[in-house]
This record gives sequence, C-alpha cells and structure tokens, in this order.
Amino acid sequence: MMNTLDGDSNVLVVGASGGIGAALVEQLLADSPARRVWAASRTPQGPRLTALREAYGERCVPVPVDILDESSIARLAETLRGDSPRLHLLINAFGLLHDEARGIWPEKRLEDINAEAMLANYRVNALAPALIGRYCLGLLNHADRAVFASLSARVGSITDNRLGGWYGYRTSKAAQNMFTRDMAIECRRRARRVICLALHPGTTDTGLSEPFQKRVPEGKLFRTEFAAGKLLERIDAASLEDSGGFFAWDGAPIPW
Repeated sequence: MMNTLDGDSNVLVVGASGGIGAALVEQLLADSPARRVWAASRTPQGPRLTALREAYGERCVPVPVDILDESSIARLAETLRGDSPRLHLLINAFGLLHDEARGIWPEKRLEDINAEAMLANYRVNALAPALIGRYCLGLLNHADRAVFASLSARVGSITDNRLGGWYGYRTSKAAQNMFTRDMAIECRRRARRVICLALHPGTTDTGLSEPFQKRVPEGKLFRTEFAAGKLLERIDAASLEDSGGFFAWDGAPIPW
C-alpha cells in the first residue's frame, strides 16, 4: 500500500506498455487508492493495458504518447489537465539500450561510436524525460506532495564507472541524472512540494536486459513485479530532502 496516495490522487506512468511500466501500473491500481492511473505508451490498446482497463474501469486510463514527439507529449499533458489540474506521481518508465533493427548496440570501444545511435540514446534517455518535465510540471505543482521519478541506471553514475564502454547508454543516463538534479533545484524555488528522483531498478528481466542476462550473478536478475514494488516503496518513502537524489531499488544512494 502506498501511504502517500489517497482517493484524490492522480498518477501518470509513461512507458506503461514496457515490462517495468506495466508492472508499476498493475501495482498502483491494486495496492493504492489512487483516483486515476494514466498509462501512457505508444501502444495503449495492447492486451495488458486493455485487461487492466477492463478490470479497474475508469481508474485505469490507457493513453497514447510518442516520447520522441514533443507535440505528442504536450497533448498528453493537455489531456490530463482536462481531467484534473493535479498530478501526484509521475514515473518515466522507459529507456533505450539497444535496437538491432536500427543498428543500436552498446559500444565496447571508441571505434564503435555511431552518431545516429548516440543521438537515439539521448532522445529517449535524456531528452524525453526533460520534455515530460517541461510540460507536466504545472500538473505536479500544487499544495500536496508530488513526485517526478525517472528510471535511470547505475551505469549512468560517473563516479561508479569502472568498466567503461556503453558510451551512448552511460552518457545519456548521466545526462538524465543531471536533468533530474537540475529540475529538483528549480522546483525548490517554484514548485516546493515536488520531489524529483532518479531511480535504478536493478537488472530486471525485460527486453532491455535480455541480451545481457547471462552475465548477471545468481539472484540479481529481478522479476518486473519485484522491481516495480521496490521502486514504489522508494517513491513512497521519499522526502523533500531526497529531491535531486539518485537511488537504487533498495533505497541505497548511488554516487553521481
């Protein structure tokens, strides 16, 4: 149960058709009294979200968004504003690590860097959360507690980088972390009840991690339900003092 949400709370999960995103939507509907859970994705009519809509009725609202299209993000914010002027929780639950069809793969050395692949990482991992923050801050800025959380990755930590490589993913996640920190500083001036968090879900059994799972130590590959539950626990426990922080699934701070 999320103690920080009540029957008047509104939640938005962007990337709701992904493994962690869908699990977040399911748990928010099942384990919180939230009035509305908006499930935004490029494919809102997929079977999993459709089943949740049928099970939870108007509490679950699948809604379309293309995170690579600024006008689509703006329309999403307007759609939410038409239903309620307040959001209490916004989670960016998407990311790009590889796309073989487009020739995007984690780089092992400098010679592997490709400009278009790097830009694709930045568009998804860094620019999309920034644009969502730009258009949705007004919905989060009200008298109640609100949280803006983005799924980051431990490999985006500059201090913790001991292996190198993965240039596009690492640097785009580091840029996302800087945006989260920057937004938190601005919110202290103009949206003082908003908590901004960068969250590492751990290595989770999704399509993003699938090609690399053989290297994961036993017991360190998490089910999406487990990761989603731990992320919601971290969000529920967060205070204004945590805003701008980077935290792992277990609540441990991650160095920048």
